[in-house]
Amino acid sequence: MAIVLPVFMMLILGIIEFGRAMSVSQMVSNASREGCRRAVLDDSQTSTIETEVKDFLSNSLGISTGDVTVECYVNDVLTNVNTAMENDKITVNVEVDANDVSYFAGGYLAGKKLTGETTMRHE
Repeated sequence: MAIVLPVFMMLILGIIEFGRAMSVSQMVSNASREGCRRAVLDDSQTSTIETEVKDFLSNSLGISTGDVTVECYVNDVLTNVNTAMENDKITVNVEVDANDVSYFAGGYLAGKKLTGETTMRHE
C-alpha cells in the first residue's frame, strides 16, 4: 500500500489535470471561433472582439479576463479588424496560460499555453 498509493494518486491527479487542460483548450477554441465570427462583420472593432472573447471564457469557465490574451490579425498582420476589406483573411488567436486554469499549483502543465486560433474571410 505504501508503494502503490503514491503512484496511484499521481496517476489520478495527472488524469484530472490533463482532463481540465483538454476542457479549457476546447473552450479556448470555441472562444476563438466566436470572436472570429464577430470579427468578419463590417462594423467590428478589435476591442469589442477582445471583450466578447474574454467574457465568453469568463462566463463559461470562470477564467479571469486578465489571464486571457486575444490577438486579431488581418492578412497575417496584427492590426485593428476595422481596416479589413472584403475577402481579407482575419485570424483571431486566443491564449491562456495553463497555470492560470489549473486545479493544482505547480501542476504537470506548468509553463504551457492553451491556444485557439480561427481564420475566416471578411464579409
